[in-house]
Amino acid sequence: MKLAIVCSWLNQYGGAERVLEVVHDMYPQAPLYTSLYVPEALPDAYRTWDIRPSFLNRLPLAKRRPQLFLGCFPTAFERLDLRGYDVVLSVTSAFAHGVRPAPGTRHVCYCLTPTRFIWNYDAYIEREGVGKLARLALPPLIGRLRRWDRRAADRVSEFVAISRTVQRRIADYYQRESRIIYPPVRTGYFGAQEAPEDYYLVVSRLVPYKRIDLAVRAFTALGLPLRVIGDGRDRAALEALAGPTVQFLGYQPDDEVRRQMARCRAFVFPGEEDFGITPLEASSAGRPVIAYAAGGALDTIEEGRTGLFFREPTPESLAEAVRRLNPADYAPEALRAHAERFSVAAFQRELAQVLER
Repeated sequence: MKLAIVCSWLNQYGGAERVLEVVHDMYPQAPLYTSLYVPEALPDAYRTWDIRPSFLNRLPLAKRRPQLFLGCFPTAFERLDLRGYDVVLSVTSAFAHGVRPAPGTRHVCYCLTPTRFIWNYDAYIEREGVGKLARLALPPLIGRLRRWDRRAADRVSEFVAISRTVQRRIADYYQRESRIIYPPVRTGYFGAQEAPEDYYLVVSRLVPYKRIDLAVRAFTALGLPLRVIGDGRDRAALEALAGPTVQFLGYQPDDEVRRQMARCRAFVFPGEEDFGITPLEASSAGRPVIAYAAGGALDTIEEGRTGLFFREPTPESLAEAVRRLNPADYAPEALRAHAERFSVAAFQRELAQVLER
């Protein structure tokens, strides 16, 4: 099987890139096509990959301000030369499913979500704090991109969703059926159970839709220790909200993230995510999770067995869940067994079956 992999962009590092790394491990000889590639934003290992970016990558301003080129991304993907492949696998949350493989080539889309800022524009624009001029200019463009996105979905041979929430979106927006393959979670990082220390933990990019502000406000009000690992454009605003019990650790290497995760009282997951890998990493570390009851968390957390939900996106609702949770009620062995259902091996086996069929 001659395979090409396509992803939306390679200009930041997060959950999508971690999925991509597992796919690349499966098919290391497959070239990776994308719109933008910024090597300095990614781990050094990416520099050894066969990465083939679009024409947008030759425009320096596109790397620094990709939002200015929003209307160009459909063209960038449609112009990628994908002749000579048996299968194209797109791993995407925006635009990459719009490629045009050669006739006879199967296109499997591993859909992280239909493009959030196109299909949930009003909520997205509120959280991003977009100015008045952009609010006037964007709706016609968003309408055009939405129509293109819908047409592009018709060119996909088969959709695979990462959660029930994403499966419903694919049905609602694209009128397409899909199977579910949960993203891979690296569950083998943790050794013997460590004794928990007196702090709670968030690990996330600090951007508006992650809703880290809920955790900062809740733990400030509770007067309980919260550690926040991660960085992003919201960091200064979040630090301004935080009381003395909230500590921002910035970017940390994987070993330190795992160490902090294994020793926290509980892991806090305050936003609505399409799936969410970090809560399962916390389960693998033997730690319970407090999560907002929406999105992928409904697939990955068993209330009362692996964690607790809070049901309103408010600091008060989150604080009430923190008060209810007793870490001693959660057996580390049961948490680890739960996480193994979402292991890398399970993901690779299920994805390979789809591609080889």
